[in-house]
This record gives sequence, structure tokens and C-alpha cells, in this order.
Amino acid sequence: MSSESAAVPRPHHPDHHPVRRMVPRSREEPHRVATPLELFFDLCFVVAVGQAGRELAHDLAAGHYGDGLTGYVFAFFAIWWAWMNFTWFASAYDCDDVPYRVTTLVQIAGVLILAAGVPRMFAEQDLTLSVVGYVVMRLAMVTQWLRAAASEEGLARGVALRYAAGITVCQIAWVVVVALPHDVRPYVIPLGILAELSVPVIAELRMQTPWHPHHIAERYGLFTLIVLGETVAAATVAVQSAVDEHEGLGRLVPVAVGGLLICFSAWWIYFARPVHDHLRSNRQAFLWGYGHYVVFGAAAAIGAGLEVAVESAVHKAHISATAATATVTVPTALYLFTVWLLHARHVKTGVEQTLLPIAAFAVLACTAAGDSGVLAAGLVTAATVAVGVALHARAARAAAGPA
Repeated sequence: MSSESAAVPRPHHPDHHPVRRMVPRSREEPHRVATPLELFFDLCFVVAVGQAGRELAHDLAAGHYGDGLTGYVFAFFAIWWAWMNFTWFASAYDCDDVPYRVTTLVQIAGVLILAAGVPRMFAEQDLTLSVVGYVVMRLAMVTQWLRAAASEEGLARGVALRYAAGITVCQIAWVVVVALPHDVRPYVIPLGILAELSVPVIAELRMQTPWHPHHIAERYGLFTLIVLGETVAAATVAVQSAVDEHEGLGRLVPVAVGGLLICFSAWWIYFARPVHDHLRSNRQAFLWGYGHYVVFGAAAAIGAGLEVAVESAVHKAHISATAATATVTVPTALYLFTVWLLHARHVKTGVEQTLLPIAAFAVLACTAAGDSGVLAAGLVTAATVAVGVALHARAARAAAGPA
């Protein structure tokens, strides 16, 4: 794919105007950081993430693995894809005028509608409300691209129009999916997901939009933080509920300690090295950006797993202790391996390169520990951080040479 920018960027002027032309921002803009509107956008999206996590935890604790995982994969895709499309668009075209702000608030309203429909999606396979919310978010995105097209010309205008057309066609398809019989949907939904994923690839085939590498890396990092925070909150509520019902605190302590160690380590590992220098063109950015579906989904699933582990510890889950532990260890291992795949392997060398893959397998092995597995997995992730810090310090001393 071409690394050429979608247009000659104009300087961005932070002073607010009611309406301005939606011109591209510069990829070289200094001190580019997330705006208050973007932070608000993320916080509202995490409401839907929390809903999906809670429904996943409920199904896993009841032993409904297939229904729970299928519903979670679909719900999280809708949340993640709408978030990601806005994030990359805003990195290139954020003009922060009144129409832009109002359209973004409409997208936020859409995700809240989607979140309200998540329980029905899991319990009754009723997609109607969630699809309505999703379509609201995506059609709002279409208006943003049409505004960009109106301010562009040449190839850049074509990029914006292809985005608008592709997104619109996909939304028509999702409305059709709602009308299909339930037994047909599992065959059609994957095609809809593939169509959504293909829109950016096709739209930017000849020219890429001028997204800002540092801004994109920061936005993804902030969403990771918020998802991990939701994970901690979900686990805390689960422990509090068990304690309030006078269940055995002694059985909950290992789960709580192990869960905190996992969450703390997940934060440390993700932010161990800056990654924006790796994001040079669409070839790197698409793989990195799409791969974060697994990072975000696994991080949120850890919270759902910790809820299940708490229920198992107080004998309220309808699954074995080993299965309950797997609801934590599997997403933790997936998180570690994917962060290595997207981040660490690009910035680490030598023994450090193997650290996260080894840790992922070690966390999976903790599943066999049953009731003690969550604590064991937490200790493994904490040890991984400690070893990584020690290796990095040793490499830094070696690079500095003798004093």
C-alpha cells in the first residue's frame, strides 16, 4: 500500500469555530495528544465493553461456552470496529467544530443503544437493538467521511467517498441480517464482518489517510487502560458481592491477589516500550490496528474470567475449578502472546524476545492448578515483569559501557 498521504496536510488551528472545512491534519504535527472528546468517547464505549464482559461471565459460569463465546466475539467486534474507525478518522481529520462534535456525540448515543441490546443478544439471540445502535454509529461515520470528501479533491476525495460508500453498503447488509432466520445468521454474519474489515483496505488501496502515528499509539494505549480498568472494576464488584453474602473470604483472597497481579502486569507489559515508531505506513498499521481486536477482547475477557473464578471459589459456578481457572488463564495467555506479536517483537532483542511467549505458555500451564491457578498465573505474570525489567536494565548498562 502506498505510504503517500491522502492530501497535503494543512496546519491545525486549535481555536474553536462553529463550522470549518474538514481538512487533513499533519502527520508531523508536534505534541499531538488525545482530546477531551476522544477521552469521553472511550469512556462511553467501555460501558458496552462492560456489558459484553458481564454477559460472557454469566454464560461461562453456567457452562454455556459456545453461546457465551459466540455472543462475545460478535458484540466485541461491533464495539471495537466502531471505536477503531472513529479513532483513525479523528487522527487524520479531527477539525473539532460543532458538526464534528455533534456527530461524535451521536456515535456515543449509538454505542449506548448497542450496550442496551447486548443482554438480549446473549440471552435470546435478538440482534435488533444492538444492530440499531451499531448502524447509528456507522452512519454517523458516513457523514464524517462525506464532509471530508467535500473538502478534498483528486485521489483524497476518492478515498473518502469509498469509505462512505463501503460503510453504507455494510449497514444495509446488517439490517438485512436482522430479518434473516436465526439458523441462517451464523453463516452470514462472518461475511458481514469480512466486508467491514475490507472497507479500509479497499478505500486506502491507492493512497492512505494522514493519520498521526504517535496519536494513534496513544489512543490505543488509552483504550487499553480503560479496558483494564473495567476488568479491575468487574473483579472488585464480584469479590464485594461474595463478601457481602458472607462467603468465605479465605477462598477469595487468592483469586483477588492473582487477578490484581495479572491486571497490573498486563498494564506494565503493554506500556513497556513505545511503539509509534513502528507505525510508518498502512502495511504496519493495518496489521497492528486489526490485531488489537485480540488485545482489547482478551483484556476485557480477563475481567469476565475473574468474575467466574470468584463464583467458582464460593461454589456458585456450575463448572469445575479447572474450567473456571481457564476462563482467566486462556485470555491472559492470549493477551501476553498478542502484545508480544504486535509490540515486543519489534522493539526487543535477545532473550527479551522470548519472554512473553514463554510466559503465555506458563500461564496456560497454571490452568491445571485448579483453585490455585489464578494466583499462580498472577505470580507468573508478575515474575515476567520482574525478569523483563532486570533484562532491560542489564542491556542498558551494557550499552552504556564502563563508567
